[in-house]
Amino acid sequence: MTPFHRGRPAGRIPPARVNTGALSLLALSLAAAWAPRAASAQAAADAEGTLAPITVTDTAPQASGRLNLDTPSQTASRLGLTPRETPAAVHVVDRATIEARGAQDTQEILRGVPGITAHNAPGSIGVSYRGFSGASLSQLFNGINVQYTIAARPVDSWIYDRVEAIGGASSFLYGAGAVGGTINYITKLAEPGDFTEGRLRMGSHDLKEASIGLNRRVAGEGGGAAASHYLRIDANHRNAGSWTDGTQTRATQLAASLLSDLGGGWRHTLAYEYQAEHVDRPYWGTPLLNPVAGEIRIDPGVRFKNYNSADGVYAQRVQWLRSITEWTASDALQWRNTFYAYDALRDYRNVENYRYNAGNTAVIRSSALLQRHDHQVVGDRLEATYKGKLAGMKSDWAFGTDVSVNRQTRFPNSIAGTVSTVDPYSFTTENFFSIPGTSPVFNPDRTNRVTTVAAYVENRTVVAPAWSVVSALRHERIELDLTNRRAVTPTTPAAYGRDYAPTTGRIGVVWDVAPGANLYAQYATAADPPSGILSTASFSDVANNSALTTGRQVEVGSKLDFWQGKGTASAALYRIERSNIATQDPNNTALTVLVGQQSSRGIELAVGLQPTRAWSVQANLTHVDARYDQFVQGGVSLAGNTPTNTPDVVANLWTSYAFTPGRTGIAGLRHVSRVYANAANTLTAPAYTLLDVGLDWRVSRTVSLVGRVRNATDRIYFANAGSTQGYLGAPRTVDVTLRASF
Repeated sequence: MTPFHRGRPAGRIPPARVNTGALSLLALSLAAAWAPRAASAQAAADAEGTLAPITVTDTAPQASGRLNLDTPSQTASRLGLTPRETPAAVHVVDRATIEARGAQDTQEILRGVPGITAHNAPGSIGVSYRGFSGASLSQLFNGINVQYTIAARPVDSWIYDRVEAIGGASSFLYGAGAVGGTINYITKLAEPGDFTEGRLRMGSHDLKEASIGLNRRVAGEGGGAAASHYLRIDANHRNAGSWTDGTQTRATQLAASLLSDLGGGWRHTLAYEYQAEHVDRPYWGTPLLNPVAGEIRIDPGVRFKNYNSADGVYAQRVQWLRSITEWTASDALQWRNTFYAYDALRDYRNVENYRYNAGNTAVIRSSALLQRHDHQVVGDRLEATYKGKLAGMKSDWAFGTDVSVNRQTRFPNSIAGTVSTVDPYSFTTENFFSIPGTSPVFNPDRTNRVTTVAAYVENRTVVAPAWSVVSALRHERIELDLTNRRAVTPTTPAAYGRDYAPTTGRIGVVWDVAPGANLYAQYATAADPPSGILSTASFSDVANNSALTTGRQVEVGSKLDFWQGKGTASAALYRIERSNIATQDPNNTALTVLVGQQSSRGIELAVGLQPTRAWSVQANLTHVDARYDQFVQGGVSLAGNTPTNTPDVVANLWTSYAFTPGRTGIAGLRHVSRVYANAANTLTAPAYTLLDVGLDWRVSRTVSLVGRVRNATDRIYFANAGSTQGYLGAPRTVDVTLRASF
């Protein structure tokens, strides 16, 4: 294969920029979007194409205790099906729920999805879902997969309209990398209407946060042939200290979009997002007390200590550009084209690993790493939906193509060995570049270029009044090219490439057994990189792993209303197998073979109640049995072991009660069972239960004040556990939020 060269000099890279080629493609997309306006000026005057204004007069959308089963989901199907109509476990955490639970960022939003656990350690995004994590989960942004797990860093919740998730194998929707499930973060977009909303939040550890949202009609007031345009801007800025010494965070998010109703069934949305995060001296974890055996422990006296370099840094700058063109050709046929461009730059400068000496009298600091990720994705998705009949039966179709180029260059500079040994309680740490062997010069390692061309089709046919069959099929052509930016050796050639061609699908049946109640069953398949992510795969990964892994899932479940509509519930029972995992050859630990297998089986239950107008309750409970069926590491078989940081049980309970029309009490309870801290399953991190409480005081129809206490019992717990250190969750914190809309 021909190696890909960007033509950019090695060394420092401009901090933020948008790919110029992407802008050229955007211009073409915009031209295509605006062309129908000139051709259909008279049709634009048709009242059918006019967007009616909406007036917003409340502080925030009000959350209901009922589960969100009847709002169409963008994630679980391209047919516009609701969760109730979809033969899969589908969960939607909408804007009203985000506000009601006070979710500060995307990681906290994920607590609303049954079974998901997540932490925000800076070096990895530890999301676990149905017994799988990492590249075995797809984390999407507005339906776009950037094929890199760290891209799902926690982002303040303000710019997001909702988060949707589908459990289990789902590569047939968005491509390789979704054996355990798919999570989709959906940004707010311009909509018809004029409204303004704002939020101020202050809290523990010098938290200061300001957010504003503005939606306005900017053109088309006079009617006639003029198009209607709506502009939306949502912005957020946060400054905060931390419960760990020396950690400071500055983060800014901006989402801007322009919605244009061009008439003749044509609409266009131009959307831009910007995210900037800078963390001084990020916290990487707390060392475990020796002997490290059985249930892991820390010294409570070092709970708030930070052993990173004095000038340690994590920083990222992310930009998104989307051009969305929609055409309603008829009541039966709709077309949609999405051009997208993504540009990200991430920098790390840290000492990341800490462990005690044998006597627990000193902390040994190691693993100095300077790292940069330079990442761009450009793509275009053309899709259509058609509502028709098949052999006299109602049959809806979705079909389309997806083309993308994903390019990432990494600049690692790691220093092996001990950096220093310090007193656990009283110490100072160095500036990073005073460590011998470090240098502020970024030296590129390799460039990964992943080109994907995919086609898909999805169908829902009502085969009988109470029966429907939902099916989908996706075929991808994936071309991976690696270019070596360092010295050529026998194991790291100048260039290397490999092609993959997965085909994945789903077949499901939904049976409406009674009004408001159904049963479903489905079989689905998935594809997954065997030992990581293609956008960061090494030469040895590509050379030794000739195929993607295969995943398959069998699931049965139900969704129903009860108690005269005051209650809703969903249940799912599933089994997932992931085969073709890269594992060590038992006879030669220097080689890997594609014979490994991992599986999980579990049950998910969710219930939502609205007993009265004043009282709402939601709860969910999951149990998963995840294990390696065949896997060798370090010459040792791990067959029968559970993957690390995978809890058997996760349970959540949220309730709110309006004591008076203007005052509402809020409480949330979360339980996570113990997890294994190492692959050998000899170390465990204990289970934990967290309690959040709050009070919402509605000052007026448009202004409210909300106070919250998070982790009210000040529980010390491991959000992520390792064999030498653990990443602790936040202690008790307090915050007050003033929210207004007008």
